[in-house]
Amino acid sequence: MKNISTPIIPVDLNLVNNSDKTAIDYKAICLFAATGFFWGADTYWTNKKVLFPGSNHQVDEANQLIDSKAYFKWHYTPKKNYSFEEALEDFTTLFETIVEEQIGDQQAILPISGGLDSRTQAVALKHLNKKVTAYSYSFTGGYSESGIAEKIAKACEFDFKKFLIPKSYLWQNVEELAEINQCYSEFTHPRQMAVLEEFQKMKGVFSLGHWGDVLFDKGAPAEYTEKEIITLVKKKVIKKGGLALGEALWEDWQIEGNFQEYLDAKIKELLAKIDIEHIPSKMRAFKSLFWAPRWTSVNLSVFKKAHPITLPYYDNRMCEFICQVPEEYLADRKLQIAYIQKRNPEVAKITWQDERPFNLNNYHLNKMPYNLPFKIGRKLKGGMQKLSNKKYIQRNWELQFLGEENEKQLEKYLFDQQFCNFLPQKTVQKFYHKFKNEDDVFYSHPVSILLTLSIWNKKFNHDQ
Repeated sequence: MKNISTPIIPVDLNLVNNSDKTAIDYKAICLFAATGFFWGADTYWTNKKVLFPGSNHQVDEANQLIDSKAYFKWHYTPKKNYSFEEALEDFTTLFETIVEEQIGDQQAILPISGGLDSRTQAVALKHLNKKVTAYSYSFTGGYSESGIAEKIAKACEFDFKKFLIPKSYLWQNVEELAEINQCYSEFTHPRQMAVLEEFQKMKGVFSLGHWGDVLFDKGAPAEYTEKEIITLVKKKVIKKGGLALGEALWEDWQIEGNFQEYLDAKIKELLAKIDIEHIPSKMRAFKSLFWAPRWTSVNLSVFKKAHPITLPYYDNRMCEFICQVPEEYLADRKLQIAYIQKRNPEVAKITWQDERPFNLNNYHLNKMPYNLPFKIGRKLKGGMQKLSNKKYIQRNWELQFLGEENEKQLEKYLFDQQFCNFLPQKTVQKFYHKFKNEDDVFYSHPVSILLTLSIWNKKFNHDQ
């Protein structure tokens, strides 16, 4: 007998057995195909389940679950007569305490983007006088994310490295990546895999900003009903082309019932586990319980391959704090913005990527007529790129799937005979044809999922 305590937002998959008989969970794979992550306790196998977050579990010698008791349940209990200034002070103390405990005397390795989560960490690390190596990466031939990141690093006096995600890196790394994330995520999302060797040359521990944007923003419109939140969940999690792929696999595997009805029932089942009437908080809890561990956490394993990781927003105390903060303080990133403005006014003056060309002090001007010059400039730049026939890279799959050499590698996996025995070739051909000839943006997700399933089938499906 052993005891396992799962964090409120787990980093690792804690798998237990519920049967001695191995069987593929085709329904779970259909949901994975539609959304890019596994839902609830689901895995590729009916006899392998993931332990529920925020709970204490007893597991026997055969790794079967004996008992579970929750030690934390998401709730919405905002403090009464709690001013924004008090919330900001509490957040400041808590956030910096967590960062101090996580980093200690170690070197921090900080990925910086043009957003707010890593920027908030940068400000805390600077205030705590930590040794920091910061970095950012951009797509070859795409928008330079490193520009804003470098300015933040310079303002905080951090060492800074720029990385470019190269074309076709995936094919020399995809088998290793499959071992790292066990095929629980499609392979074009963890772009950090392209610079894993560079990470390994660094010293220290990662300070990662994952999940700050969910905890510190509005969960959903307050006026939404329970029925509307189901629609919102589907809108948020179903990928372009994902629903069509999920339905196709459901039909190919001759699963009884209707895929969309199963999807709706699954969402209702998981929402029912959250006893919160306040809709924005219920949505935030839903994401944190079922999305963060099964989507966001999966590819943290790539960082862990290089160095230990720390995640201040994942800390149990941060989750407990969020449940006590009035929604109006969390909405629109108010707490993070106020924290940066207070602790490091110079960093607040640096462009906020989502509100370009404005910063944290004037982003409210990102509307007509104030943003008209920027919009005109961006449109002219786009027009010049079209005239030059130069493709502007915005997504990792464009670097990994497009072009003759990429196609050869992709097709090697998609039309592998072993994979054709698992999934009818006509389905693979249909989605690949649509990707190549109709809409590569819309069908990039189905193709990426099919690639993932092909490699999973090759490496982990011993039931074939």
